Amino acid sequence: MADQRAELTWTEDQIPVSDRFDDPYFSLQNGLEETRHVFLAGNDLPVRFAPGFRIAELGFGTGLNMLTVWSEWEKAGQTTPLTFTSFEAFPMVPEDMTRALEAFPELAPWADRFLARWEGGTCDLGTLHLEVIEGDARQTLPAWKGKADAWFLDGFSPAKNPELWGGDLMQQVADHTAKGGTAATYTAAGIVRRGLEEAGFTVTRTPGYGRKRHMTRAIRE
Repeated sequence: MADQRAELTWTEDQIPVSDRFDDPYFSLQNGLEETRHVFLAGNDLPVRFAPGFRIAELGFGTGLNMLTVWSEWEKAGQTTPLTFTSFEAFPMVPEDMTRALEAFPELAPWADRFLARWEGGTCDLGTLHLEVIEGDARQTLPAWKGKADAWFLDGFSPAKNPELWGGDLMQQVADHTAKGGTAATYTAAGIVRRGLEEAGFTVTRTPGYGRKRHMTRAIRE
């Protein structure tokens, strides 16, 4: 699984679409603003930032979510490392990642630093300790020894990528969440909300970004 790479088609406005899942990697309207709305605000960030903060993610994709939160971490004046761990079954090659991230010039200072060092696996960028764990999260997440203060659940649509939203995997997310930790996702699909609730999260449906009426926020009390 880990040696498989993302296969892409590019829309006319240069948004990468997964051939495997027939789903775009970020919002067709504004991927950066969606990330801020769903994953940052959805996890009460950057208000909760503190030294030693840990974020975990299902679906690394282009790296957009990581770059967005890393930029906010530095803007908030944090000088210690943010720990960011992402689980990705079909990694994007750096050349495609570079092309995709050109859509977000606001993030260029962070994207340039990241791409200059990125070779897969782990990457120490001073104020960011990044690890991308390749392979099927249903196998790799149970083996992970870490815990997260916030989760970004950013797999492809549950209708197209159900493997990344099953109840067993949501239980693993809960088991790897610190007390008082949170999770957020763009989807409000019933299967996702129920899976999070059954795993022990308190789940709230809140307004989504753009054309998406609702999204999901969760907290592990």
